[in-house]
Amino acid sequence: MKILLIACAALLISAGPRLVKTKVNDAITVSIPQGFFPMTPEDITQRMPSVRAPLGAYTNEDRVVDLSINVSATQWPDANKEVAAKFFKAALYNLYDKVEMINEGVHQVHKKEYIFFEFESRTNAARRVEGATEPIMRYTYIQYLVEPNRTLVFSFNCPRNVKEDWQVTAQAVMKSVKVK
Repeated sequence: MKILLIACAALLISAGPRLVKTKVNDAITVSIPQGFFPMTPEDITQRMPSVRAPLGAYTNEDRVVDLSINVSATQWPDANKEVAAKFFKAALYNLYDKVEMINEGVHQVHKKEYIFFEFESRTNAARRVEGATEPIMRYTYIQYLVEPNRTLVFSFNCPRNVKEDWQVTAQAVMKSVKVK
């Protein structure tokens, strides 16, 4: 019976996509799912409207599951993680119409402390936008590395209906982040 359970667990663990170590820049590496590739400038413009280009942005073949690495415009001179966590959480709740928090806190990854939030979100359709009738439902795992005068943001997201396929992978990706 134990052998059967171990075999089943091994199959479940190996069921997710294989992760491939990827160098984002000279200071950041992260393991991304095999088959992910860098987003095109058009992908970035459509899905990540911002005045700042991301340090790295990757997507899957279907262009529905994304991983991005950014430098936040918000800086914390004293790297106060407690205050930063409250600020980031409030910002997330203001960004979406509804947020269901799955998990949150501070964890250590390769000797650095990250603030993280794992949640499902709902953005209601804009009534004035033609053709927009259905709400957008997403699963997101986001983590912040708050350092004096710099905050790095790592975000993994996908449609909520495929969350079960990607949640373990998202957690593994975030635990693979290495920042010098």
